Amino acid sequence: MNLHEYQGKEILSSFGVAIQRGVVAQTPEEAVVAARKLTEETGTSWHVIKAQVHAGGRGKGGGVKLAKSLEEVEKLSGQIIGMNLITPQTSAEGKKVHQVLIAEDVYYPGDNEPEEYYMSVLLNRATGKNMIMYSTEGGMDIEAVAEKTPHLIFTEEIDPTQGLLPFQARKVAFNLGLSGQAFKEMTKFVTALYKAYTEADASLFEINPVLKTSDDKVIAVDAKVTLDDNALFRHKDYAYMRDLREENPIEVEAKEAGLNYVDLDGNVGCMVNGAGLAMATMDLIKQAGGEPANFLDVGGTADAERVETAFKLILKDPNVKAILVNIFGGIVRCDRVAQGIVDAYKNMGTINVPIIVRLQGTNADIAKELIDNSGLDVQSAIEFQEAADKVQAVLS
Repeated sequence: MNLHEYQGKEILSSFGVAIQRGVVAQTPEEAVVAARKLTEETGTSWHVIKAQVHAGGRGKGGGVKLAKSLEEVEKLSGQIIGMNLITPQTSAEGKKVHQVLIAEDVYYPGDNEPEEYYMSVLLNRATGKNMIMYSTEGGMDIEAVAEKTPHLIFTEEIDPTQGLLPFQARKVAFNLGLSGQAFKEMTKFVTALYKAYTEADASLFEINPVLKTSDDKVIAVDAKVTLDDNALFRHKDYAYMRDLREENPIEVEAKEAGLNYVDLDGNVGCMVNGAGLAMATMDLIKQAGGEPANFLDVGGTADAERVETAFKLILKDPNVKAILVNIFGGIVRCDRVAQGIVDAYKNMGTINVPIIVRLQGTNADIAKELIDNSGLDVQSAIEFQEAADKVQAVLS
């Protein structure tokens, strides 16, 4: 589950991570009230207006602005709220901005120059250990840093039996070139950040930039946070943070129907039971010259109602030119699935894309008869390659 910046900062702050403070606003008028409140609490005279959408690169798309007066706060907030923000991480249509974060200015003058760093905590799947990834090149795309100056990216792997050890936090501060008070502040920051990551059951904490202020404080200026959906039962207080407006509406509908659905960019809809078979089916479609339009696992109860819901979800994508149903009848009988397909087809009326159905397993022969004798425009297949050939034929 992805979070907005302000929500990620709420979690960070609750674990003792120093953050750039801010107040969320839904309208320009609320933004002015938020700015006044922030000035009273922090003394800041300038304010940063940040679009709250689930995408990085907001500044490049015009979603981050600096306001030097309350009049500018109202004007700039009005420009950002309601805009379709296009960034390198959004579609060509962009994402609509529903709210902004009014944040304090933390780049104030002082004895030292402010410095920006990059830091993230995530799982290294190659080793099965959590790691802290960090760099002196904060405020930049980490992908660009990795490509052009990979020697400036450091990693620190954490032994799961011991957790983050004090010397590792100090090592991070040392590699970032810090000393004195800033060194101490960074070690505290790293320790609190890792605690937040593990205890919140997150799959990603990315802070870009981490800022060393002109008076040697270390704070999180941004926060990209992804929580593990499977652990939300342990965090009832985090579940309310889900913003369905930021998620794919078809995926939201599928989740409500109890279906596992991921929207993709292809032209062949997939209806499959079991994640492994779904992945193999997507490979099959690629080999046949098509591109999968979705990942859809209907699970072990592929009755008529469930199949009909799956068809409707797939057909909401205008790019779908064909549908491949690939079901293995283990827990569920193939003839039951076939009857569900026939009933769903009849209930939906006309389906204007070809449907190829491959059913294998319990009662597969009966299922094929049901499909073949239904009188519907549905093609049946027995073998994987046969299904691939039929997909290729309808696409050519």
